[in-house]
Amino acid sequence: MDTVPPMIAPQTVVWQPDRAPKVPAWPVPAFGIALWRGVLGTCPACGKTKLFRGYLRVADDCAACGAPLGHIRADDLPPYLTIFVVAHIVVPLMLLTDRAYGWSDLTQAAIWLPVTTLLCLALLRPIKGAAVGLMLRLGLAKAGPDA
Repeated sequence: MDTVPPMIAPQTVVWQPDRAPKVPAWPVPAFGIALWRGVLGTCPACGKTKLFRGYLRVADDCAACGAPLGHIRADDLPPYLTIFVVAHIVVPLMLLTDRAYGWSDLTQAAIWLPVTTLLCLALLRPIKGAAVGLMLRLGLAKAGPDA
């Protein structure tokens, strides 16, 4: 009579994720400091080098601390916030001047279109810097060649 060997239960391997917090190679400042440095146009991590290498082009990496600034994708947030802020400045002023002075539509357009354009151009870069600072602080920067 043949004896059947007992069934050996397979060893189950349970995968455990690495829950250790990832510490970036660059300094991570406080929330408000990162935002303020971004508004000023300096590196949000260290504040020593320029954040932008053009009007809105973010530098690839910080020369001082190595933060991967160019890998932060702050594409849509800055224009939306700029439009939001400028609209909340220009529209009430436009309505107040229309009510107070009764200017013609052509006069209103001659005043408020350049004001709107200048405000958008003046606020877009600081708002983008703040968005880059926010995203760097939240750890949304990817370093390395596969970023």
